Amino acid sequence: MYTPPFFKQDRAASLKFAEERGFGTMCAFDGKKPVASPLPFYLTYAADGTPQAAFHLARHNPLLKLADGAASWLIAVNGPDAYVSPDWYVSPDQVPTWLYQSVHLSGPVRPLSDEELSVQVDTLSDKFENWLLPKKPWTSGKMTAGRLEALKTGIVGLVMTVEEVEGSFKLNQHKSDADFAAIANALGDGDADAKQISQLMRQTRPQLFADDTNKLERTAP
Repeated sequence: MYTPPFFKQDRAASLKFAEERGFGTMCAFDGKKPVASPLPFYLTYAADGTPQAAFHLARHNPLLKLADGAASWLIAVNGPDAYVSPDWYVSPDQVPTWLYQSVHLSGPVRPLSDEELSVQVDTLSDKFENWLLPKKPWTSGKMTAGRLEALKTGIVGLVMTVEEVEGSFKLNQHKSDADFAAIANALGDGDADAKQISQLMRQTRPQLFADDTNKLERTAP
């Protein structure tokens, strides 16, 4: 991933972002062209601290032919993104750009055993069911006897040994305070992704928005 120094994230921050997102696009090369599939995943860590990304694919997914445990795959994990108009800057002579969060994890991928797949399916559903709390989490135990086992014959579990972690959070960190604040404020009036980018920018330089916070506190009922 091309990452200018201003936007580069350290390993810990990049892994935390990937784990919290839990969804990305898995990519590999079949010798002629790239092959990719969007999928959910979760991270675990080996005894030596090496990150591992666990996921599964439909049995007929062409990616499976490439899971030889040697060739490197890549999972691209993206967060919110937003377009920035040059008109929003305080400074003149600006150009359009796009702000975003992205992390790439790469490494070899191997198949899991049937026992490992069972653990993975439950762990993956537990991860995302916990997002819905206080809803009572769904568990595989709610399924009719034999139904889950029948469905699992249609998927194959895999795990990536993460050898490289790359993170780029482009939030206009290289801009002046005046331009930074102007863009954050403009994005705050945009769509859901733009609002998320605006909030991330505000967290990066909270001192620029202290007056806004104080105003909200004074007007709160």
